[in-house]
Amino acid sequence: MHEEHEAAKTLGRQSARLVTVLHEQGRTLFTHADVQGITGLAAKSARNLVAGLVNRGLATRLKPGLFILVPFELGRERDYLGNPYVVARELADTSDYYLSHASAMDLHQMVTQPQLAVFVTSPKAIRPRTVLGTEFRFVRCKAKDLFGIAEHWATKTERVRVSDLERTVIDGLKQPEHCGGFTEVAKGFWMRREAISPGKLADYALQIDVGAVVRRLGFLLETFEVPAVTEVERLRATLTSTYALLDPLMPAEGSYQARWRLRVNVAPDELHALVRT
Repeated sequence: MHEEHEAAKTLGRQSARLVTVLHEQGRTLFTHADVQGITGLAAKSARNLVAGLVNRGLATRLKPGLFILVPFELGRERDYLGNPYVVARELADTSDYYLSHASAMDLHQMVTQPQLAVFVTSPKAIRPRTVLGTEFRFVRCKAKDLFGIAEHWATKTERVRVSDLERTVIDGLKQPEHCGGFTEVAKGFWMRREAISPGKLADYALQIDVGAVVRRLGFLLETFEVPAVTEVERLRATLTSTYALLDPLMPAEGSYQARWRLRVNVAPDELHALVRT
């Protein structure tokens, strides 16, 4: 009995030390290996220590072997996700990733509504998962398409990789279904138009080499009257005779626009309304 009491006291001291060290290092996410490194405990004892923290609401399990500290000010709140973008980085578990689509739009202040899912792009096949009610979706890309990525401070101590402004627009034009549709991408573009480089947009569209992206980008630049004569000519030089839908999520209807080989299935009023707001 005395031994058990001593063990509990030791665990109490070790827990306190672990939490203190993690906080001092500005690390909220930790693994069993981190616990062993900080406490010097054997693997089984380290696992028991973490289980104790989770049971007491001091930490939350995000996935097997990955945990997050619950901030002191939240008290014993069992289910604490922390910064979803930092969690996304850990779930991706590779340096070949970047936050993309609606999540990148959120980080670049290109959205007006809160985002419900977190989007990550990577050449690695990663299954989607829901952690504490937040959905994490992973979009597959070719390894050669890992470009146009910037570092972003998600918290005071944690950095994440995110597509830069121009790459965010290009990914949105390629897969508007991950951004709430073409008009959401167009709206984001309009909101940040002063900061976006038309030259970079054209470079990225030609590097991605997807006909529909080139068409949608050219259409967008001209609809929003962006001064980009050279870029427009570069894009137009690559057009084939095939037509693409302006918004792949909307029905195949509307007029055919020969200049950009597009079927304009979004009401022009809807696009011009974006410019007025």
